[in-house]
Amino acid sequence: MEITSEDRRSGRFGRARRAVAVVTAAVLAFAGLMAAAPASAADPWIAQQEGGYLRIAVPNAAVEAAVGPVSQVVVEGNFGPSHNWAQIGLQRSGANWTATYGPFEPGLYYYQVTGDDSKVLKDTSNPTSVASEPEWSTFFIPGDSAALLADAPEQAGVIQTLSYDSAVAGEERQALVWVPPTYTPKGKKLPVLYLQHGGGQSYRDWVEVGRAEQILDNLWLAGQLEDMLVVMGNGNVDDFSAELLENIVPAVERTYNVSPSKNHRALAGLSMGGGQAFEVFSEHPGEFDAIGTFGAGRFGDLDAIPVDRMNDRTELFRVYVGNKTDIAYNDVYDSFEKFDARGLDYQFDGVNPDAGHNWNAWQENLIDFAPRLFTGAASDPAMSEGHTALTERFEPPAAGTTPTPWLTEDDFVTFETTTDFADAEYVSVWANWAPGGSWLRVEMNKVGDRWRATVGPLEEKFYHYRLIVDRQSVKDTSNPTKVTSEPAWSTFLVPGEGSRLLADVPQGQGGNLEVMTYQSTVAGQQRNAYVWTPPGYDPDRAEPYPLFVLNHGGGQSWTDWVEVGRARQILDNLSLDGAIEPMVVVMPNGNVSNYPRELLENVVPVTEERYNVSSDPLDRALAGLSAGGARTVSVLKAHPGEFAWIGTFAAGFGGTAGVDAAAINAGTELYRIYTGDITDFTYGSVMSSLPVLDQLGIEYEFDGVTVGPHGWDVWQKNLIDLAPRLFQDPNG
Repeated sequence: MEITSEDRRSGRFGRARRAVAVVTAAVLAFAGLMAAAPASAADPWIAQQEGGYLRIAVPNAAVEAAVGPVSQVVVEGNFGPSHNWAQIGLQRSGANWTATYGPFEPGLYYYQVTGDDSKVLKDTSNPTSVASEPEWSTFFIPGDSAALLADAPEQAGVIQTLSYDSAVAGEERQALVWVPPTYTPKGKKLPVLYLQHGGGQSYRDWVEVGRAEQILDNLWLAGQLEDMLVVMGNGNVDDFSAELLENIVPAVERTYNVSPSKNHRALAGLSMGGGQAFEVFSEHPGEFDAIGTFGAGRFGDLDAIPVDRMNDRTELFRVYVGNKTDIAYNDVYDSFEKFDARGLDYQFDGVNPDAGHNWNAWQENLIDFAPRLFTGAASDPAMSEGHTALTERFEPPAAGTTPTPWLTEDDFVTFETTTDFADAEYVSVWANWAPGGSWLRVEMNKVGDRWRATVGPLEEKFYHYRLIVDRQSVKDTSNPTKVTSEPAWSTFLVPGEGSRLLADVPQGQGGNLEVMTYQSTVAGQQRNAYVWTPPGYDPDRAEPYPLFVLNHGGGQSWTDWVEVGRARQILDNLSLDGAIEPMVVVMPNGNVSNYPRELLENVVPVTEERYNVSSDPLDRALAGLSAGGARTVSVLKAHPGEFAWIGTFAAGFGGTAGVDAAAINAGTELYRIYTGDITDFTYGSVMSSLPVLDQLGIEYEFDGVTVGPHGWDVWQKNLIDLAPRLFQDPNG
């Protein structure tokens, strides 16, 4: 299947042509923690941190020198779900555009830098290059899961360049050849695997992006690869069959000590190259003993292929495809129906659930295919571990079907806009689906007068997203959900065991959620708070219920813990699990000049008046995220002992002037501290607070680092951990 330049730029293959860095402070304010001196020309723009994190600092001077002044910069590459193309928004911090993201899985990443949607530039601090994509650079994150992609631990094969005359193309051309350590110009003649690139690519891509050299070296050193040459030829030609059989193969056999036997030849290719491999297979059956197609499914008129000769003269035909985001997915399904009807023999490696139409998939395909060749034994037809059967086409609902997004049983989600943006030039979905819950943007494709994108498989959790239409944040009006403090946001849940505590409980089994209206003497206005009461709440119970006050963050509202934080669902599920004490939870409006007064003079008295809650400080808990955590600490400092149970999510301790450590310890049963990882801009503040607390002698618990940024994924986990600890007997 050929991938055109427009395919790549539309996001179906890889290289997106536009990007926008419209970012919220919660996502990108990490620059305030990690801001460093301006990057010099020698400093890497992307620096790997321990654990798969990336610290990005793109010098604005380099951007302006390459493409002129810009207002927005992104790094875009195979960072998204299924390793598909996605965009990391950068924030201007001094002389640099910066971000910290991760943790990313081990593997090879390819990327480019883009300013103002379309101004693409190469990372000049990175010496790697990709001939077919001059703006691309690459980097490798090591790890056990990518061991076969790492540089071999010792010298193995070598990559050589073969030049040959192409009568088909009318020019001298080149191929890359991997030569194993055992090769000699005389002696045993080796078999050959001819390995083809995809559309818009070059003969160098398998080495520069596909890691073919490392894969072959490591397989050979592990004893999993027969001695063979691997030839990566130039497939950009009108008649590939003629190019291969009349030019490439003869040049290889003239230059190297290889077997001329057709039984000692194999042919494979990705995408367009896979289609070319099948073309040779069907037009010249028997010329190659084994055929592999990676992410290809458009094989022409299958009614006319010589099935009997193809079966009789070919030892192995194995087909590979990525998941529902692979543009070849439906083509492969359709081809299988034809194969089966015609009786064509083939093996199927199964649907790769973790990769789309990209190099991550094709690297795995080569790792599976190459060891099957030239062994003298029949190839095991089994699918790779974790791969699944292809049982039906992927067909999203018809255009205009609402509400969106649509979610499949295997956790792929499809977004579709209304027709309001039919004339837009660029539309993307921006959501918390990066590692740890950071934000990444995925480009949408124009389908008729709407825009669509399919993303997945997604982790089982709660998602918030917005559409970006020609650089403007837009609400997905097809999705009825809302976030009051972020009018452009919509939400959805990917259900499953991983998100069980975030899911709605059966109707009638959870607690009750009410809006409490009260007059604020501090703010001088009528205000609202959400109040959650536990299942079976009894306003006349002899023993009053404990009170837990849960605070939102800066720029948020009293609605956020319900609309985005899933506090209701978390509390309902923990209650049904018997994991928490029955309690009343109040989520007030913390946007006020004097929060301790607001809390103690307005929120708590009104709650005590209207609900059956205890006035005993031992039965009171206070927690909050970010600015709400800072407000919580301000109450702890100013009024130690008013709340015996304290939790702070992504908030440091702050100043120590006037702090009465003895009073805090005496009046506090639990002071538990939470933080996100280094992508959380408050991480430094929280971590630097710990030795301060130690020095003051204040007793606390530190939950350790919660993987994730300054965002709701982390804070939901923090609430899930804290709530069961509240109002427990400290003696056990």
